[in-house]
Amino acid sequence: MNNQQPGQHLNRRTILGGGTALAGAGLAGILAGCTPANPRPSSSSSLASAAPSAPLKEPHVVLLGINGGPGWYPKVQPAGISTAIVVGDATYVVDVGDRAPDQYMIANPNGNKEYEEFSTLRGLFLTHLHSDHTIEYFKMFNYGWWNGLNLVKDPVKVMGPGRRKTLPPAFDEDKVPEPASPKNPMPGTVDMTNSVFDAYATDINDRVRDNGFINLRDLVDVEDIKIPGYEVGLETKKHMPEMDPFDIYEDDRVKVSAILVDHYPVFPAFAFRFDTDGGSVVISGDTGPTPNIGKIAQGADMLLHEVIDDEWVDTVYKDDPGIRQHLFAAHTSASTLGKIAEDAGVGQLVLTHLVPSEPPLSRFDAASKGFSGKFHVGKDLDRLPLKAR
Repeated sequence: MNNQQPGQHLNRRTILGGGTALAGAGLAGILAGCTPANPRPSSSSSLASAAPSAPLKEPHVVLLGINGGPGWYPKVQPAGISTAIVVGDATYVVDVGDRAPDQYMIANPNGNKEYEEFSTLRGLFLTHLHSDHTIEYFKMFNYGWWNGLNLVKDPVKVMGPGRRKTLPPAFDEDKVPEPASPKNPMPGTVDMTNSVFDAYATDINDRVRDNGFINLRDLVDVEDIKIPGYEVGLETKKHMPEMDPFDIYEDDRVKVSAILVDHYPVFPAFAFRFDTDGGSVVISGDTGPTPNIGKIAQGADMLLHEVIDDEWVDTVYKDDPGIRQHLFAAHTSASTLGKIAEDAGVGQLVLTHLVPSEPPLSRFDAASKGFSGKFHVGKDLDRLPLKAR
């Protein structure tokens, strides 16, 4: 369906085009604070593309950002983790790290008209709710509102982890901190959406009432992923039990399945598989080595997997046992990835969520050992066909 209603037809194209109802001082007032800033220039590092390449005809991924972890590195600033899966005239995004909406605009995955870039966004999937995977969540919709989101045929489907019932254990059992947001300390995707939309109610109400926009809430359809066989004891397990992938979404372009992965103490954390008529891709999310990656990636055309450099962790965090413990337990070292991909029989292994996402790239060469398919270390704005050419 088309959600556009009479009197709710304005987007940035019509505003900047200078419609008669917005002439003169009224136009200046509406535009105040709303004109787009210039995109942040790409890093000069080899980890970031200088310019987006043209859209491909076949199903492909666009690496909107390959940076692993919150914060920035002092020498290079690739964009935060985010991936677009492009199938014909539809795009699906997994995770929305730092600058994900900016990168989406620059990439313009479907080659849409200017100011209509978000009109073909169909789905947004969150692997887990760490900040480096969600920090730009609301911006995707609020800024997308000005760039074609109001033209979507159906509300954008959003799927991610649900509310957790237990708090993660404290690293120091003798100094257990008070929980943030005690009334709902471990919110899920629906909770997060409601909270952030409430926080920006002033902006939303102004745009709807004064600018005639479609209500932003009507443009998204949010759902917590339901885990088959869920029991509360899963929440504190260091390793997820072996399981079969389960379907979470399907339309005329893709079928999406999910599986639990090991990102202790985070729960739930998912890997996703996108199956299309023109190939398949698995996105690992953040995970330590787990048989569940092999389960969901079996026979896939592409495995897009996170990676960490153990030597870097030992050097940078040698005096921080809390972070070291998390990084080694909840992520996958380059030396183990080649065998994981080979055993799963995937056609391509692509590294993303690089920790650290700074040169030299040779630190990740070990990930290709033992793998007989096509190997690639990702960089910002790469476009990669699901099926190797």
